[in-house]
Amino acid sequence: MEQSLSLNLGQKLAMTVKLQQAIQILQLSSQDLCATIEKEYMENPALEMDDSLGETEHGEKLTDRYSIEQLSALANYLGDDEKRAKPLKTDIKQSYETISTMQLTLEEDLLEQVNFSFKSDREKSIAVFIVGSTDNCGYLRAPCSEIARATQTTEDEVLAVLRIIQTFEPAGVGARDLRECLMIQAKQQGIYEGLVRAVIEDHLEEVGKAQLKLIAEVENCKPNEVQLAVDIIRTLNPKPGSSYGDGSSDYIVPDVVVRKVDDAYVVMVNDYGIPHLNISSVYRHNTDFDNETKKYIEQRVNSAAWLIKSIDQRRSTLFNVVTEIVKQQREYLEKGPAYLRPLLMRTIADNIEVHESTVSRAVANKYVEMPHGVVALKKFFTANLGNEITGEEFIASQVKNILKEFIEKEDTKKPLSDQQLSEMLKEKNMKISRRTVMKYREQMGYPSSVKRKRY
Repeated sequence: MEQSLSLNLGQKLAMTVKLQQAIQILQLSSQDLCATIEKEYMENPALEMDDSLGETEHGEKLTDRYSIEQLSALANYLGDDEKRAKPLKTDIKQSYETISTMQLTLEEDLLEQVNFSFKSDREKSIAVFIVGSTDNCGYLRAPCSEIARATQTTEDEVLAVLRIIQTFEPAGVGARDLRECLMIQAKQQGIYEGLVRAVIEDHLEEVGKAQLKLIAEVENCKPNEVQLAVDIIRTLNPKPGSSYGDGSSDYIVPDVVVRKVDDAYVVMVNDYGIPHLNISSVYRHNTDFDNETKKYIEQRVNSAAWLIKSIDQRRSTLFNVVTEIVKQQREYLEKGPAYLRPLLMRTIADNIEVHESTVSRAVANKYVEMPHGVVALKKFFTANLGNEITGEEFIASQVKNILKEFIEKEDTKKPLSDQQLSEMLKEKNMKISRRTVMKYREQMGYPSSVKRKRY
């Protein structure tokens, strides 16, 4: 076997750590970006949070602001943790925590009511166990016999405590099944009588199957009377605990805001709450350093400058992408969701002269506040539905809007079937199968034609 050495010249792409960081920052939402900035601030002593826009009093650029010889006495600074700059107490974290603590969980709310409603320790221990055995929907999932055994009490004592808990807010909490949940709410509203009571007690299964005529025959009344009773029952909440969260704040902060000014739409990147960064003024003073310290300082400063540049690039890219979306979707902004037109990321990328993957990362995890609501940026890039008749493209949201219009204008005594809806779409040059119509109808929350029928 012969061995030899040879040299080959070639080119290849290598993703540096800095480039990876820039890509990661581009796809962060505003809240995630705040968390990243705080993390970097804690780890890099060269970073400083400031209300300025990253320029000095004289307007120098960040990358030109400091030289190695102008850095402060970092030798002592690096060796003494007590001298490290402490993170600024911004209002962002505080306001987020305030919102989170205001959103009580169902369990926390019930325990507060327990403290006001029960005096004896014995009753409180039963009540706390009941609350702990209540699921997120507000239903008690443990049998009273098991609760009595666990708390070393009697079933009668457990039932007495449970009856008090069933008077708590939200109405219907502590019920052991759907029937009891609806009964509790109906009693509290003073409507647990007549046909409403009969339907709750004996005919919930038939209501689920839309067998209103059968209920009318059993109760010896007219179908429209049963329909009225069912409408009243449907105003009750079958999941009383569903309005509570899990203790974590659940809200959306729009990353971009679009406002209409006169006849033009103005795009503004939402920087509210995002700390502004610059290079720390600690490094201004002239001090002699050894080579190792200088090298460390230079690395920290370069890292800080690159982070600031990446954040600025994120802002610029996001602005350009949304500006182009607004340009492409002008009719959507003027007339509403029904006029959302097919749009490819490639189209936006070509128009603003970036790679398609850059657009994909820029719209990831981000929301835009439009004049008619907050919308996920990815919504503007919906998959197309091919139209076999005319070759035109329609997006799913347009089909759903047309289906919604058909259903809301239908004769409620003779509601449209999925097949009829499919035929009506074909008349509008949209060849959508019955199965697809059914899928879209269910996604929009409309029941079948049998269940939509009114008497």
